[in-house]
Amino acid sequence: MNELVTGDAVVLGLQPARLPSRALAITIDLAVLMTVFVLLSVGLAVAAVTLDEAATAAIGVAMFLLVLVGGPVAVETLSQGRSLGKLACGLRVVRDDGGPIRFRHALVRGAMGVVEILGTFGVVACIGSLVSARGRRLGDVFAGTLVVRERVPAGRALAVPPPPPWLVGRFTQLDLSGVPDGLWLAIRQYLTRMRQLDPAVRWSMAERLSCDLAARTGTPVPQGVPAAAYLAAVVNERQARDSRRVAAASHRATPARGPASFPSYAPAVGGVSASAQVVNRFPQRDGTEQQGPAGAPGGRTEVPATTGFAPPA
Repeated sequence: MNELVTGDAVVLGLQPARLPSRALAITIDLAVLMTVFVLLSVGLAVAAVTLDEAATAAIGVAMFLLVLVGGPVAVETLSQGRSLGKLACGLRVVRDDGGPIRFRHALVRGAMGVVEILGTFGVVACIGSLVSARGRRLGDVFAGTLVVRERVPAGRALAVPPPPPWLVGRFTQLDLSGVPDGLWLAIRQYLTRMRQLDPAVRWSMAERLSCDLAARTGTPVPQGVPAAAYLAAVVNERQARDSRRVAAASHRATPARGPASFPSYAPAVGGVSASAQVVNRFPQRDGTEQQGPAGAPGGRTEVPATTGFAPPA
């Protein structure tokens, strides 16, 4: 199976990366790391002229571990699985369940990478990636991670179902800044495929994701709101905020209109402006219509509707 499947039988829209793209990403990363290592080595050789050979060797080993092991671990931890090479190739390291990796995952991957990539010139890593059904090397197996492709065809994306109407706009004050991208991805994939799941699995997944989302936002799930509906409403609120930000940015980028674009107003006739000289029709109970000019005795001024929704009776 090419797509990533979690332990709860939820199919995520993530495709495992194969050996060619992974090899290219590792080559880019190693080129950057070796460049940094050579520059630091030259600087160390200049600065350690007065030191003895033992001290120079100890500093060289420490620098080797710091750059070639600590560097990838720090980069993958801070970028949540995106190194420079993976970013260039559209790849990302994730957990087996599709979530973002943490320091311990990056540390295991980095430690094993010294053995299977640097120690064997990539032979062990290539064999492990070719044998694995999902292209995993030994570092991924021990760390419980997977390298996936982030750049997938847009046509494969499924629309998130809308929330119930009574939940729209209810979470406008919710703080969504602390929700990581991995959790948003898991929620979106669940909402787009929840109808394909067993009812028991669907309920347990919704409960777990809603608890995780409530913990990140700092606000508990409202009483009486189903977990799946809560997730759909929060995702809808995030999409609405993104749309408002894009609209505000495009509005600021739009040049101001000149004086010629302002509408002209007709002079007043008989104390009433020409724009208000409209004949209003008010339906009566007997089916007839009462007519009268706006502003005239017995007449009523009606503001034309601009929203397209009829006012309540």
